[in-house]
Amino acid sequence: MKHTWRWFGPVDKVTVRDAAQAGAEGIVSALHHIPTGAVWPVKDIAKRHDEIAAGGLYWDVVESVPVSEDIKTQTSDWKTHIANWQETLRRLSASGIRTVCYNFMPVLDWTRTDLRWETRHGAKAMRFDLTDFAAFDIYILKRPEAKVDYPESLVEEAARRFSDMPDAKITALAKNIGAGLPGSADGYTLNQLLEKLRSYQGVDRLRLQANLVDFLSHVVPVAEEVGINICAHGDDPPWPLLGLPRILSTEADYAHMLGQVDSRANGVTLCTGSLGAHKDNDLPFIAKRFADRIHFVHLRNVTRETDTVPCSFFEDEHLEGGTDMVAVIAALLEEEKRRRAEGREDHRIAMRPDHGQEILDDQTRGAQPGYPAIGRLKGLAELRGIERALLHSQFGLV
Repeated sequence: MKHTWRWFGPVDKVTVRDAAQAGAEGIVSALHHIPTGAVWPVKDIAKRHDEIAAGGLYWDVVESVPVSEDIKTQTSDWKTHIANWQETLRRLSASGIRTVCYNFMPVLDWTRTDLRWETRHGAKAMRFDLTDFAAFDIYILKRPEAKVDYPESLVEEAARRFSDMPDAKITALAKNIGAGLPGSADGYTLNQLLEKLRSYQGVDRLRLQANLVDFLSHVVPVAEEVGINICAHGDDPPWPLLGLPRILSTEADYAHMLGQVDSRANGVTLCTGSLGAHKDNDLPFIAKRFADRIHFVHLRNVTRETDTVPCSFFEDEHLEGGTDMVAVIAALLEEEKRRRAEGREDHRIAMRPDHGQEILDDQTRGAQPGYPAIGRLKGLAELRGIERALLHSQFGLV
């Protein structure tokens, strides 16, 4: 696989040179300063290529070209935003990019209640606490329909949790849950978040699925034309939040998306952490089922604290948690072998060590939550070790 590393641009406290020393060969990046829905300027794309090359690596994957809420709801300027998305694909292709990741999560991107939760050995990890989230939804955000979305026992527990919650925790919850895309300047106040939720009135799960298929029907032909593979990242966490539908949470969800727009250019970002938070998702099986359409991989692991959907979970070490990482990597290497035999140019699948616990000096660097230097270095080293072992000649994957 191609070993890549997410970099948020010059503001990132972890540099491209750090990524190279950690063992990465390619960079995953995006132009976070460009407003959602706008065309990415050619000069900005070229500048990002130059910034990455100056650190000794190359820009391999775009993560992500954001999909606007207008597109997801098919309101306001959605047609203009789709045209701009198409043009951005053309410009990225002209610059040499061949893989573009995106997500279709309404309003919120990946959502955590704690960005630096302390683990058993003192590392800091991201965590989703279901009771804290319910307390936020019901008693801080005060979404009118919130209580009916939770079991009565959870509502009662959330009430007790909120009654003992210090002001600093309330502020942190609102900030963490209302954050925008990682690396972006977007984010919502409580009133702005409520307004965004109201904009989804009438958009249920079936409607959102249809809007995704419609979006793909417009952008996939352009991706085919310019030689780019686009790949959808799964919902994180993989269940409805704040009354909003989620449509890329399970194997069946991905099967529907891929079947509706049946093109190799319409593919999957296999995130073992996002899908792994759902107890019914068998990640090695999913990797095998959708192997031909997997264009990008996020390898990380989560530990579910209950075997329910939804549940509380935290970002565990890369080889711990509920996902059999060895089996997933073996499935991906088998697919690479098959692609090589076909003579496919895209036979190497880009992967990155997604998220990571803050360990050692990470805790003083102040990097983007979930994207520390040493924690990801450790994860990448472990993942590369599995790959190297599986590629030994006695296993037949070379």
